[in-house]
Amino acid sequence: MVSTGFYLAQPFAASLAAEMGAEVIHVERPKVGDPYRMWRADGTHGYGFMQERRNMLCVTMDFSKPRGRELFLKLLGATDIWMESSKPGSLAKFGLDDDAVLKAAPHLVLTHVSGFGQTGDPDYVSRPAYDSIGQAFSGMMYQNGNPDGSPYRAQPDTGDYLTANYALWSSLAAYIRVLKGGKGQSIDVAIFEVVHKHLGPTMLEYFQEGIVRERHGNKSTFNQPMDCFRAKDGWLMIVAMFAQFDRLCELMEQDPEQWRPVHLGDMNSPRALEFDGMLRKWASQYAVEDLVRLLIDNGVPCAKVVSSKDVAEHPHFKARGVHMEWEDGMSGKVKGIGIVPKLSDTPGKIWRGAPKLGQDNALVYGKLLGLETSELEQLQREEVI
Repeated sequence: MVSTGFYLAQPFAASLAAEMGAEVIHVERPKVGDPYRMWRADGTHGYGFMQERRNMLCVTMDFSKPRGRELFLKLLGATDIWMESSKPGSLAKFGLDDDAVLKAAPHLVLTHVSGFGQTGDPDYVSRPAYDSIGQAFSGMMYQNGNPDGSPYRAQPDTGDYLTANYALWSSLAAYIRVLKGGKGQSIDVAIFEVVHKHLGPTMLEYFQEGIVRERHGNKSTFNQPMDCFRAKDGWLMIVAMFAQFDRLCELMEQDPEQWRPVHLGDMNSPRALEFDGMLRKWASQYAVEDLVRLLIDNGVPCAKVVSSKDVAEHPHFKARGVHMEWEDGMSGKVKGIGIVPKLSDTPGKIWRGAPKLGQDNALVYGKLLGLETSELEQLQREEVI
């Protein structure tokens, strides 16, 4: 797999593949590199780059130059999937439009990741975009936040991370077709569409009934309680559905039948707001861990709202091995999030940390593509690599 994007969405898709054993070659511009490296003052990798460029090989290449284009097409001929995230139309300037690429490598899966997609209204296709732009244009940001406040974006960079998963599974779906004797193809992944896809019944509600979903904080539009509640020393999320609502009422020493109409009714009705206030007052009497234990022991789903410090020290995270140590290419031993999900027979592994810029030029161009040392030196002098 070849990856030529930067920052988050597209390279993270390649990172997920690399953690499960795919050979991923991350191509960066000579000298400049991926801006996501964001070297710190001591010259080491930025933490995002450390976390999300593990297991990747790194080469440098300037395919805006004729010799670079020639070398890049040769590289694509030796790979199965190319993921990229340039501004739509920019690759054509270098002779790397879909037709030219698929003619040179008919087996290739070419996955484009962009904010607004490769086709559509020309005004939007040509616009630059980041995660938060995609969230705003998708309809998600409009309904996130408190009713009396500004719209919120889902953090951190939720649109990018969702898009990465779509980019990867669609690439693998197309690759399976190639393995079954089909030909390669291009894939158009737009951040705004991916986020829009995750709005559940939002658009059905509008098209069928003209309903526009508004901001309602953490509350559900159909179930009470489903919200964050403050205990004495922290916050917890409580979700009590159906019979769980009855058990919650009993813990509060309230008659479930008296309050049942507010359970699946109008969350902003006077009765619903009365119940909400009563629940908040009841929750505030407990320490958060005591309240979580009480609710869980009585079958009411809940969880403490945890910080990164809480996560690092939590026994369940430790028991599942969520966090791992590895050797970063510049910073030495570091610790962060391990491999997700957990496969029983092929669980994936971290075999190397994030690479230095151009670290694998000799390996990839020499051993994979068969270039001689003298050719590599000439390409360096010409600043192609």
